Amino acid sequence: MAESMVIMSRRNLFLIVGLAAGIVIALLLPSFNARAVASGLVVVVVLILVFRFSQNSSNQSAPDDDNERAQESPPETFALGKLFEATMSGMREGLLVVDKDMRVVASNAAAHQLFNLSKGKLNTQRLTELTRNPAIYSAFLDALQGSERSGVRIQTHGPERLVFDLRVVPLGHSPNPKDNDTNAEGALGVFVDITRIERLEQIRQEFLSNVSHELRTPLTAILAFVETLETGALEDKESSQRFLSIIRRNAVRMQDLIDDTLELSAIESGNVHLRAEQVELYPIVNDIVSSLAVRAADQRIEVANEVAQGATVYADARRLEQMLTNLVENAIKFNRAGGQVKIRCEGGEKTSESRPVNERKNRQIETDHRDLISVEDTGEGIPSQHLERLFERFYRVDRARSPEMGGTGLGLAIVKHLARAHGGEVTVRSELGKGSTFTIELPHYR
Repeated sequence: MAESMVIMSRRNLFLIVGLAAGIVIALLLPSFNARAVASGLVVVVVLILVFRFSQNSSNQSAPDDDNERAQESPPETFALGKLFEATMSGMREGLLVVDKDMRVVASNAAAHQLFNLSKGKLNTQRLTELTRNPAIYSAFLDALQGSERSGVRIQTHGPERLVFDLRVVPLGHSPNPKDNDTNAEGALGVFVDITRIERLEQIRQEFLSNVSHELRTPLTAILAFVETLETGALEDKESSQRFLSIIRRNAVRMQDLIDDTLELSAIESGNVHLRAEQVELYPIVNDIVSSLAVRAADQRIEVANEVAQGATVYADARRLEQMLTNLVENAIKFNRAGGQVKIRCEGGEKTSESRPVNERKNRQIETDHRDLISVEDTGEGIPSQHLERLFERFYRVDRARSPEMGGTGLGLAIVKHLARAHGGEVTVRSELGKGSTFTIELPHYR
């Protein structure tokens, strides 16, 4: 008896070490998808071993005296139980174990959330009582018949759409091998949440589709006018100059689109490093107004810098100028003839101090106070149904007017991601017939 307990103790120790090593290796994988799959496999293997170990332990005779049992129980058994319990409760993946009658015998908190039973109990319920999803039932049924199922895609249709990758493995087999019975004693299923991965894949596909569409339009125009020039239009000097001007305009549009795409990709991937410091806002806005003066004059738009002199904010000066240029340019572009654009700042600290953020050891961020930089126009306004999606890539309120208005459709998306990189946010408020106000919110330091 003592010798068997020693062997079991060593097994438990090896199991604990193996689990720890597996988890560490899984966490070191670079891909989120790979980490999720590897973690799921580690948990499945450990749970199978624990299940078999518990079956073997239950078949062995136990001492009648409770004190004697406590003395003979090795410390590794207690550690294994605690580790198993912590693993089960801390798993993000839903875990479900059923017996050969399709009755749930074990589950974890993630599985309760999956089946919307935050307070109820899954144990002792039949699988058909928990879900009517045929894919889940079929996967567990195949596992009970001895077939392992993996890569089963499960989709929920509750208040929030969730997508799971289900892997089900059989547990144990019939004790009578002479009957050639391959049925399992139970089945263990792991539900890995891949909602975020699916969403990112959808965004990627939409992004590629939008980029292809945006590039196709100017490229088609360029090819058409080049072909026209090649077929004899070069002889007509006036027409050839007009065609070359159109070709140049479309080539610039393609270049801008590629530049903005690369810029947005760099910002989203975290490859843009901000050098935030206390910068004076008035001169930055003044430079932006001067650079867009010709465009504003063409549309008879008055652009007013109403930022108080000496007002400062903590931001990367170049990126702040980039954000405000996009907003002011849009305010001019989508304004009415003879309209106005006003740039204001609320909460900006008035001081001449200039010190990088990483050197402001004595300064603290005020979570309940932010510096607000607003760009207000007197345009036609934006319908309310478009406001939530306004900062998405390539989203346009009026697609029919997009080619004549110019732009790449990425400007507001760049503003959003740069604002978030500063620890802030960008919001919009609009009223039809009265105009729109875009506001950049930046953390305030004291």
